Amino acid sequence: MRICSALFAALLAFPAYAQAERPSVAPAVATKPLSEIAVYPERRATAQAVSLNESRIAAEIAGRIEAIPVRVGERTARGAILVRIECRDYELARERASASIKALDARLSLAEQQLRRARELAARGFFSKEALAARETEVQVLRADAEQARAQLDTAARAVGKCTIRAPFAAIVRERLGQVGELATPGSPLLALSDAERVEVSAQLQISDAQSLGKAAAVRFIGDGGARALALLRISPAISPQARTREARLRFKGEPAAAGASGSVIWRDSRPHIAAEFIVRREGALGVFLEEGGAARFHPLAGAQEGRLTAVELPQQARIVVTGQLTLRGGQRLNGQTPAAARK
Repeated sequence: MRICSALFAALLAFPAYAQAERPSVAPAVATKPLSEIAVYPERRATAQAVSLNESRIAAEIAGRIEAIPVRVGERTARGAILVRIECRDYELARERASASIKALDARLSLAEQQLRRARELAARGFFSKEALAARETEVQVLRADAEQARAQLDTAARAVGKCTIRAPFAAIVRERLGQVGELATPGSPLLALSDAERVEVSAQLQISDAQSLGKAAAVRFIGDGGARALALLRISPAISPQARTREARLRFKGEPAAAGASGSVIWRDSRPHIAAEFIVRREGALGVFLEEGGAARFHPLAGAQEGRLTAVELPQQARIVVTGQLTLRGGQRLNGQTPAAARK
């Protein structure tokens, strides 16, 4: 009876012993290459179209405002009339300067004729040196007066030109600061303009998104006017202390959005990401199991967070365990194959 009991106990122990002696085999698992399961998530950042020129248009002369033919929100072409200032006094000054030049030119012409005659007479001894010097001085004075009068005419003409204020660039009228009938003074702002053509996009990036935007193949601005293609210009190295963001500047590849338009900058992360369902925790670290030579190897993922997509730096052909990873241990053979058999 004792012999039978011992034999029975030995038979019961043999399977456990045999199992302990065999290499650890994982339960049935499935693997897929990274290229089949990789996700390239869409990134988004709050953005606004900003004008490179925000100008306050001011009067350069004093005068009463006669007309402001543009309205707030209106788009104007370069050279379009923005403001007209009452100009009669400046026109009269120009006419006086012009008349003065004509009178001086006539006097100068006569004086030059008299100087030539005086030189001829002086050469024959019929004109004194003192009288000749007086003639020469008179011509020099008249020439100086004529030049001064021409400068005054130029100043008067410029003042007349400043009676009409024109758009220095294609612009959108942002604000009207002067009113018809008011007295404009030099330097007093009358209109606020935004450049309608030189427009960039300012986007506020999360610090972690800066690298992916820099490598993005296609970037778009999505706003009220639809989608517009963008090209990255630069990303500021400075970090906003309040929002903890970095500013990116981008240019429109085609027709720009209106300055001030709000929207989002959208792009796809060029780095492959793995879904949270394939990520497991082992010894305090989050990562994935890779199939290497028929065996499971745990690969930690830096920066991984539970329940979120995680960027990976693995070759596209790397095989990721996608089924059965929750109970898997590093070094286990996959699907009952030994590493050597898996390589054959």
